[in-house]
Amino acid sequence: MQVLHVIALLLVAITMAMALAHALEYPGKLRLSKESYLATQTIYYPGFTFGGICEVGGIVALVALLFLTPLGTLRFWLIAVALALMLSVQAIFWLVTQPVNKFWIKDLDLHAAGGRFFSLGGTKEVRDWKELRDIWEYSHMARSVLAMLSLIAVTVALASNP
Repeated sequence: MQVLHVIALLLVAITMAMALAHALEYPGKLRLSKESYLATQTIYYPGFTFGGICEVGGIVALVALLFLTPLGTLRFWLIAVALALMLSVQAIFWLVTQPVNKFWIKDLDLHAAGGRFFSLGGTKEVRDWKELRDIWEYSHMARSVLAMLSLIAVTVALASNP
């Protein structure tokens, strides 16, 4: 079970790191023109698509940990909190971030897995690019905070008595 706990910890940490990376770019990206911002957005999708698998893996690992942890213990509740937070990270992605992603990449020729992945979910109506930028950037800030709280919860669970 300790191996599973470390795997969950690692997957949640990767999720947090990716969202935090986006959040930390925000001040610099505010200085970009529309053309530069739109060009910059398209560089993320190949690598972050594969990294996004860690989000799902983290949820699966946390569900497995929750199933294997005695009900009602501090560790159980910390893992449950970590899981709820990771589910919230996913909800924000699918309800807020992904529709904007689809707008940013509408003119890109994505191949294989990336093309299939970015065809999923709803699409944002065309609005002012700055409004879409802010929705996308703030969604990653929210995701980074929730993922960080999940990382804290799963770390404390690992450190607590079984």
